[in-house]
Amino acid sequence: MKLGLMQPYFFPYLGYFSLIKNCDKFIFFDTVQYIRRGWCNRNRILKQDGTPSYVIVPIKKAPRETNINEIQIDNSMDWKAKIFGQLNIYKKTAPYYDDVIEFLKGILTDEYESLSELCIDTTEAVCNFLGIETEFATLSRMNLAIDDIHAPDEWALNITKAMKYDVYVNPPGGQTFYDREKYENVHIKLEFLTINQFAYDQKRKGSFVPNLSVIDAMMFCTPDEINRMLDDYTLS
Repeated sequence: MKLGLMQPYFFPYLGYFSLIKNCDKFIFFDTVQYIRRGWCNRNRILKQDGTPSYVIVPIKKAPRETNINEIQIDNSMDWKAKIFGQLNIYKKTAPYYDDVIEFLKGILTDEYESLSELCIDTTEAVCNFLGIETEFATLSRMNLAIDDIHAPDEWALNITKAMKYDVYVNPPGGQTFYDREKYENVHIKLEFLTINQFAYDQKRKGSFVPNLSVIDAMMFCTPDEINRMLDDYTLS
């Protein structure tokens, strides 16, 4: 059984969803320190000139050591209206603009105070939209007893052990971060999932802009087309 573990992100890129889809269970790792200028409260879409622009959920000031599940959204700003305004750039070119805007309005109707809850709910909603049926859990709600952590790569190791899973799958960026021997010693297979090809027609001149929010892919691709990209991956 394969386990995936990632921090909750705001409408993350396709590789995040490929990881979710190709695990048996995916845990939102929301009990670690919030990293400023990371992906928890922002992501990227296209601008009029074809360059990336950030869509951002404003957050309230908090001490540097605050965990992700304790970060609060600053709803004094009309951030939803700003994001929908930014997305208007897709209206003339994206074939699925109307469907995506209707979908986003549906899931952003609720008023969120917690950034973590917003990211988790919207990620699960995108998975439903794409027909991804992976089981979800949130670490802060699990009351899971794990062994003491002595190194950063032991979070995934000890959570996988506690869950009694035999495979842990991670994005490719962590290959130099994890000690494979630790995992082998407790009979857990460590895998790194790399999505192979996720270029699609962005209806613009110039080269493809990669690693944008899943919102960009949804604007230009059907769920079936996105799923074919999510299923085209390599394990190392």
